[in-house]
Order: sequence, then C-alpha cells, then structure tokens
Amino acid sequence: MQASGPPPHPTIGTPVQPAADPGAQGSGDPRRIALFGDIHANLEALEAVLADSAEQGCNDYICMGDIVGYNANPADCLEKVREMGCPVIKGNHDEDTAGNHSLESMNPVAATALEWTRGQLDDEQRTWLRRLRMVRQIEDFTVVHSTLDQPSNWNYVTNRFDAMSNFSYQFTQVCFHGHTHVPRVYIKDGKVREVPAESIVIEPGSKYFINVGSVGQPRDGDWRACYAIYDLAHKLVVFRRIEYDIETTQRKIREADLPPMLAERLADGR
Repeated sequence: MQASGPPPHPTIGTPVQPAADPGAQGSGDPRRIALFGDIHANLEALEAVLADSAEQGCNDYICMGDIVGYNANPADCLEKVREMGCPVIKGNHDEDTAGNHSLESMNPVAATALEWTRGQLDDEQRTWLRRLRMVRQIEDFTVVHSTLDQPSNWNYVTNRFDAMSNFSYQFTQVCFHGHTHVPRVYIKDGKVREVPAESIVIEPGSKYFINVGSVGQPRDGDWRACYAIYDLAHKLVVFRRIEYDIETTQRKIREADLPPMLAERLADGR
C-alpha cells in the first residue's frame, strides 16, 4: 500500500514477502495471524496495516496493546479494535488512560497527551481498557505488552541481556511483545542472541521473544507502520512495513493542540 510521506529509511529494505501459496508447502494450521500494537491513536496507520494484513491473507488478529496515547484518534482506534473482536492485551498507555492517578512522574509530552486522551474517551471506553489482561496465552504461544517477568512494571527489552529475564518466565516456545516500538527478535538456543527482524522460521528446540514493532509511532528510524504476521502452517514470522497518510496524522495532532513534537517525530521514525 502506498501513501504520501517521507521516503523509507535507507537501512530498511522491502518487507520480506510470505510464501505466495501458504498451502504449497507442508500442511498444518492454515491461519495467518496479524500481530499489531503500539497504535497510539494513529488511525491512518492502523487502517493501512489492517488493509495490508487483509491483502496478505490474514484471518486472525491480535492487538498487542497501547491502542491510545500520543496521537489524535484514540476513540476511533479503540472502537475499530473493539469491533474486530480479537484478543487484546493491555499496554501502559491503556492503563494510564483508564486510571485517574497523577501523571506527574511521566515524560511531560506523554503526560500531556494522556491527559488529553482521558478527555476523549467516555467512562465505558475507559472501563474496557481497564479490564484488559496484561498477559494472554493464545493456543501455544504467549502475548504480553512489555515482559513476562514483571508485566505491570512496564520494563523495556532493548538488548539480549534484558531478554534473558523474560525467557526465565516464558513457558511457551514463542512469545510476542511490543512496548519499545522497535521490531526485534531474541532467540534462546543454549544462549540468548538477537537476530534481524526480517523473516524468522520457528525451529524446534529454540525459544523466541519477538517484538512486533509499532503501528502508530515507530522508533527505529523508519516512519512506516510496522506489524508482524505469524503463519502457523509454516511456523514463519514475517515483519511488514507499510506506508500510510502521515501528513493527515500530523495535521490532526496539530489541530488537536497536542505537543508539536508528536507530529514532527513521526516523520523521523523516532
């Protein structure tokens, strides 16, 4: 899918494509699951990801949390996710939006956006966010927004040493997460190592902790929306980068009188 906006970051190539005919190799569960999160009220990015996932033949969806925060369409994004009826886990911005506690300890820009977001949702919507679970097991894999060791502490996994703590609490072969807004893949196969977030085959005997990236506010230098597809029949995880109408998202942020840097950072993928 194409849209106007800055060119892709030069270190990120064309997304790896899944097999053209998923039934051509082997057999097994025909489902292709789109895992998407850190939407952060970016409606244009969310719509682009959902359109692309449909084109890619996805027939199941999982939302990795942080539906709201930062950008200008929290209610629209929340309702779109709710209408899908898919499993959803709670992110830290979902929790902060659902509560009434002080945000003084937060980054001032994030706090300003969250205070604004609280005013955009009604009580029923905030209650729905509050009731979301932090960890879920879906069939034979797990999903969490941050980490399995202390999910409510919202710890960040930015290197293999951070990932080690998570693996101690990971009892399924694969666990998907988000929170850092950067797609990453950690593998435990005797030792813990990081491999490029491209196309990953799930091999027997190894464990995988996979960050699916961010739909609405990527932070890896690539402005395009990011999500992952899990092809269960082929035990294959593929990352996708999708262009969207970034100028419209930026305009909405400015019109809502949110901090200008929230609009500016989108184009930088930071």
